Amino acid sequence: MNVSKLRTPKSILMPVVSFFSALLLTVNVHAAAEKDAVEAVEQGAYLVKIGDCVACHTEVGGQEFAGGLPFDTPFGIVYSTNITSDKETGIGNYSYDDFYDVMHNGVAPKGNLYPAMPYTSYHGLSDEDTKALYAYFMQVKPVNKENKELGISFPFNIRMGLKGWNLLNNKDEHFKPNPTKSERWNRGDYLVNVLGHCGECHTPRNVVFAMEQDKHFEGEVLGSFEAPNITPEELNRQNWTHDDLTNLFVNGYSRKGTVFGGMYPVVYHSYSKLTEEDLRSVSTYLLDNDDDIKAKALTNKGHDKALPGYKTYMAYCAGCHGQEGSGVPNVTPAMAGNATIDRKSPYNVASILLNGIEGQHYKVTSSFYAMPSYATELNDEEMKDLINYLRVTWSEQAGDMTTLDMSTIRENMKVDLH
Repeated sequence: MNVSKLRTPKSILMPVVSFFSALLLTVNVHAAAEKDAVEAVEQGAYLVKIGDCVACHTEVGGQEFAGGLPFDTPFGIVYSTNITSDKETGIGNYSYDDFYDVMHNGVAPKGNLYPAMPYTSYHGLSDEDTKALYAYFMQVKPVNKENKELGISFPFNIRMGLKGWNLLNNKDEHFKPNPTKSERWNRGDYLVNVLGHCGECHTPRNVVFAMEQDKHFEGEVLGSFEAPNITPEELNRQNWTHDDLTNLFVNGYSRKGTVFGGMYPVVYHSYSKLTEEDLRSVSTYLLDNDDDIKAKALTNKGHDKALPGYKTYMAYCAGCHGQEGSGVPNVTPAMAGNATIDRKSPYNVASILLNGIEGQHYKVTSSFYAMPSYATELNDEEMKDLINYLRVTWSEQAGDMTTLDMSTIRENMKVDLH
């Protein structure tokens, strides 16, 4: 037999080889695309946690990301919106360009957003992170829930005016690293100022509700509590260390005290989910120091029984916080070196006494007790004396709060909406 006659002609073999090669290439490309899509969603899930989206876009007792949480602004009440993938009431019909405009420019398909949505920080997002966030939200479980009507009166309810506001106060500029700083510091800058949008609460705002960048992180009163000064100068004055900040963000407490108010959901939903490296990047940026910082002894000057606030402390506070102010681990914070007491402004101490604190639950082994309100138990003079006593005993601050100061805080303090 002539074997050569049985060989497949090249004219037939080459198309077959080409077909299977193309098929294999298509399969590989499809598999790679699926892998990229999965990785984008995973990356987006992490970014959503850092951005604390669920805390703002979930009303108390509501479904995640379905909106409805109220925010009290100088111009009226605004409600967070439904950002699930529902195509009727959520953002399920958004194209990527729509999503980009929302995140970077504060412009949705139906009009301009109010700057209660922190797009003035999110405009620094990288294209890669914006795409990852979009990929994540497009697969979030849809919830059919109509958005609530805003409680904003004329003329602030005219959204066209926001075009001018954006022109003056928001530029779509991606984050630019500081070439004089380390890679870790710059990563912290991005996490804190862009994704974490910390400046939105911790930076004072002017009469048109724009952040005053020359007062970046110097603190701002927000209803019943004050987002404190978190500049490197203030944090270093209080001797915050990298470990202190990490413990606060992961566990909700450190040797410098506990979080409360608006920071509780931020820690619970967001910062406690950061990777170890990202936590170090955040503390490096906030402290403006990548080196280890030595923890100094916490301030405890001992009791001065002659001071008018001494008996009030023993009667109302010592039962939980201890006669020497040492607190109970994982139950009640210590007074010694407590950052809330050591702040230059006594506002938050006054707020805690007036409003109390809800119980804070982080882990099975970490659950801080609720603290009752003493608004009806103590008058302004008694509160003033107690606050001054706490400050001169367990901080570096002077006991110079007046009864008028306390009365003013009580009269002007707004009740939180949530």
